[in-house]
Amino acid sequence: MTHSPPPTAISQTTPPRLVSLDAYRGLVMLFMASSGLGFAKIAHAHPDSAFWQIIAFHTSHAVWLGGGAWDMIQPSFMLMVGMSLPYSLSRRLRDGEAFGRIFAHTLWRSFVLIALAVFLTTGTKKQPDFTFPNVLAQIGLGYTFVFLLANRGLKIQLAAIAAIALGVWAAFALYALPGDLTNLAALGMSGDVATQAVLPGFFGHWSMNVNFAANFDRWFLNLFPRESAFVFNAGGYQTLNFIPAIITMSLGLLAGEALRSERSETQKLKWLLVSGGVCVGLGLLAGATVCPIIKRIWTPSWALYSGGIVLWAVAFFYWVIDIRGWKAWSKPLVVVGMNSIAIYVAHSLLGGWLRSIGRTYLGGEIFDGAYGPFWSSLFVLAALWLMCLWLYRRKIFLKI
Repeated sequence: MTHSPPPTAISQTTPPRLVSLDAYRGLVMLFMASSGLGFAKIAHAHPDSAFWQIIAFHTSHAVWLGGGAWDMIQPSFMLMVGMSLPYSLSRRLRDGEAFGRIFAHTLWRSFVLIALAVFLTTGTKKQPDFTFPNVLAQIGLGYTFVFLLANRGLKIQLAAIAAIALGVWAAFALYALPGDLTNLAALGMSGDVATQAVLPGFFGHWSMNVNFAANFDRWFLNLFPRESAFVFNAGGYQTLNFIPAIITMSLGLLAGEALRSERSETQKLKWLLVSGGVCVGLGLLAGATVCPIIKRIWTPSWALYSGGIVLWAVAFFYWVIDIRGWKAWSKPLVVVGMNSIAIYVAHSLLGGWLRSIGRTYLGGEIFDGAYGPFWSSLFVLAALWLMCLWLYRRKIFLKI
């Protein structure tokens, strides 16, 4: 029986920086900051156009089941957090930091991410809004657990992923189905939402706002001071999503450790492609049999399916940039990828202000009409990219 080495035994050699990871992270953050370039709103003006309906599907969130490109933003962000962990951990160990100090920083980072998420969610409300579906809060809640899996060996890491998937599935599957007298409208479900988010049969255990995680939030979130009692999240997002999201970040951890290994570039690429295929296959199989694929409550089937898609995307970027060496085109993406927190916070705090600036100085006419949302979103995106370029040129990289 082999004994897994402690985290301090991680290789402390300096690996080459993965430009592909910075570029892909930049692409994801630009996609997020683009607000879908307003395409979903434009599609409403073209209800009979199949083209615009497809574009709308991939630039807006699915109501409940499945998801398109827009729904891959958060799993991409979370998986890349896991991918970055082996690199940052090895660097800190190489610099001579004790494991205890690194672990303390991990706890602090988790706290700051959660606090920042609450701050951004609160905005201009009269009191702090203690809700935690924000991606930063979800990362913060799960990050320490993923850190503790670093360098624990593939068997332990896969066992942890399986245990989380099984445990989350059981918690939902064993929770009582909503009764016939349940007032769905009072829980945010009516019209098209109810049609798509109230699932039949056994899959009803994963219906919107009447599931295990939703019931937990009706207890947990009301422990915090609130202007009014929490009843439901309008989008069906839940605090406990962070637990199955650990699967997503752990897949990133496995990918990061594989890319830091002594494997050849071809072997690393193969690992990403095969692992992505296995995850997509398992996710689809689970989604068709035991657990629906739902991003808004991060079902285990969604964690595997979306994680596999992201691994394929990472593989493509790794092949193009780090193996083939075609790097020049990716510079505009790297500029953003190396300041992902900065653009995320700036978009959250300044997006509305930037839109008003655009209307003031460019005239409101360009932002009106059916295609106004496109020009408005493009203006905000350009401003945020220029901010990242300014930071990049001055070697200012905001980190937590």
